[in-house]
Amino acid sequence: MDDSGDGGAQALAPLLAAFDAAADEGHFTRAAQRLGVPQSSLSRRIKTMEQMLGVALFQPVGRGVTLTPQGRELYEHTRDLVRALDDAVRRVRADADPDSGLVRFGFPLTLGPVSIPTLLAQFHTRAPKIRLHLVQAHGEALAEQVRDGRLDLAVMIPPPADLPTVPLGRQRIDLHVARTHPLATRAHVDLAELADAAFIANPPSYQLRSLLDTWCAAAGFTPRVLFEITEFETLRELVALGLGVALLPAAEIPHPDLAVVPIDGERDREIGLVSGDHGPTLAVARLRDFLIAHTARISL
Repeated sequence: MDDSGDGGAQALAPLLAAFDAAADEGHFTRAAQRLGVPQSSLSRRIKTMEQMLGVALFQPVGRGVTLTPQGRELYEHTRDLVRALDDAVRRVRADADPDSGLVRFGFPLTLGPVSIPTLLAQFHTRAPKIRLHLVQAHGEALAEQVRDGRLDLAVMIPPPADLPTVPLGRQRIDLHVARTHPLATRAHVDLAELADAAFIANPPSYQLRSLLDTWCAAAGFTPRVLFEITEFETLRELVALGLGVALLPAAEIPHPDLAVVPIDGERDREIGLVSGDHGPTLAVARLRDFLIAHTARISL
């Protein structure tokens, strides 16, 4: 393909695709991998677009790039157009061959090592030509990507109220302590007993942190959070080292130095399969139906 272009629609489409991918990824190499083109080609397309517009669209930051003010303005006006065109092309291709296509699927950080990979492996044996683009993130990040069309489906805990959802089950939240902790051998614990405990928790934007704050407030105290961290395995390791306690779902791979103690009362949250408002391709519908039919066989 000639990267120079003359500003016509035929030449502009690959330039917009390169711009959109780079803006979304914040990194030219990852954007090129996403589009399946050499990084040199993506860089030329970005440069061609900047020359056509007479402004710089990106500026370096660390090892990646960020949008300039002019680039941000262009991205705000073009991202929905690029998403709509991408969805249209994917739907047409998927309808032509229902056994192939691309599904962009997201799932939460607490369902990574076992349950979701097991389901996806089973699905792959049934539909080996369907490609899966996987995203693992916390709840609000997944919801935003479903809303703006970057994801077709996502398992979310809990699902947002504004998106179509199919319930898949519930996830119990328990107290996690080091095996040397005084509560480690208890059969259950009342949350009020933790009023003086040091907690390790996610940042306030995470739904598990909201549950912690809400449940503790109902028990009459504000949790004393000493460590905030986004990564769950590191969080569990900090608890295992005796640096604090945490309210978490059970780990899919048990930690030998952690004890899990049930908390009195209803302490769980809904697991749902969320889809966007845009029309699904046949490949998306196939994965959606598979997950609905098979999640009961996996411990979620």
